[in-house]
Amino acid sequence: MSDGGRARPRSLVLVNTGDGKGKSTAAFGVVMRARARDWRVCVIQFIKSDKWKVGEEKIARELGVDWLKGGDGFTWESTDLDRSEGRAAAAWRLAAAAIAGGEYQLVVLDEITYPMNWGWIDGRTVVDAIRTRPPQVNIVATGRAAPNALIEVADTVTEMVKIRHAYDRGIRARRGIDF
Repeated sequence: MSDGGRARPRSLVLVNTGDGKGKSTAAFGVVMRARARDWRVCVIQFIKSDKWKVGEEKIARELGVDWLKGGDGFTWESTDLDRSEGRAAAAWRLAAAAIAGGEYQLVVLDEITYPMNWGWIDGRTVVDAIRTRPPQVNIVATGRAAPNALIEVADTVTEMVKIRHAYDRGIRARRGIDF
């Protein structure tokens, strides 16, 4: 297949990290762009459980995005951290297969930094899977405190900085704005 002598640009790795709001939201914006270009897209959420009914998931599924919630909630919500760890490990196995399989042009690893930092999944394995991904597979990884190895493998790293958050003033997350 000829492209006029131009090499196809390699895929990219984006990392959205930091304490500010918007890491996942920015990743889901990339999901919408990718689907607008008819890319096959997969989102794997490492923390959120089926209890979370997020608007992005609803519309993304309608657009043909494969979406998996691999978590069972945040650690402070978990009644069984061993079960939470097992779910994260299972989600990583699915994510690794999605990356290595090459059928997706975009794989979003939402909130992957948490199980990496907690030792629930091996960070070196994650970084190696990203580094050795098929050339057409782009990755977006999100979560606070991105490990240095994940930052190093990334092409673009954005740190969200919290200036103010409504939750700090007692305002709960709102449907349509926050989820």
